[in-house]
Amino acid sequence: MAKTKTRAKKKPSTSSEKELILVDEAAGLIFENEKDLFGYFQSAIDKLEEEYIALRSAEDFTDEEQIEREHYLESTLDEPDEVWMDDKTFEDFAIYHFIKSFEEGVDAFKYVAVAYVSSEDEYPSFVFIHFPSKDSRVWQNYQRGEMVYDKTFEEVSAGSVEGDAMGEGDPLAMGLYSAMLKVRGEKDIPQENFKDFAELREETIESADEIWRKNDLDGNILVSFIREFPDHETTKDLIYIAVTQEDEDSNVHSLLFSFPTTDKTLADRYRQGENLQAEEVSQESAH
Repeated sequence: MAKTKTRAKKKPSTSSEKELILVDEAAGLIFENEKDLFGYFQSAIDKLEEEYIALRSAEDFTDEEQIEREHYLESTLDEPDEVWMDDKTFEDFAIYHFIKSFEEGVDAFKYVAVAYVSSEDEYPSFVFIHFPSKDSRVWQNYQRGEMVYDKTFEEVSAGSVEGDAMGEGDPLAMGLYSAMLKVRGEKDIPQENFKDFAELREETIESADEIWRKNDLDGNILVSFIREFPDHETTKDLIYIAVTQEDEDSNVHSLLFSFPTTDKTLADRYRQGENLQAEEVSQESAH
């Protein structure tokens, strides 16, 4: 069953030898003991537990299996994949949904922690409920409100070039770009240097050596512009690639992301589908 946990800081009381529990000192959430603390949040805990119980299915982790995975709580709070701020569930305060993916052998699941975050130091100081779930219907319920942290965006933002969809947090662009990073050669151009080659993007799109169109498994029409720069002044065997999404109705292309590479095997991954002539392609420089 989902559990409650305090991560509040403590400090000595000036009037006694007892330590005070600080959930959010700036907001006045200071308690003399855990009984008072849990009493204050009890109605919120009950509401959140009822919500979770209503969602939980018999095919999900049992109580015993949940207990075996409680150790995932700390990394979920400290290194989440996503954090969602929900200010609609309760009138008096916002709650935050911390979500992180894990794999155990062939089993994949997400760990969810619903927490109060201290306004002063943005620290999850009280956890209302936390649990692992294999059921996407369950954890998708907690992807609500405003997404205030996205690990994927943090990882890929360094490679974004002004005007592309990835810089706007587009899920398709971020997913494709993240997949590209995983298969790049170790000796390829470092991501932090991608912006040094950004001026090649426009030339690649307007004067591509090759243009390839393919449909992905989700039905998205992806068009990749590829141009080689054999005489580049700083980088040997340079190839620049711009990946766009084609609108099926208008045939206009929205730029997802672009990147430089010296990895010919990586470039070949974008030479898939239908090889187009440049004059067949309608272009739009910005998303």
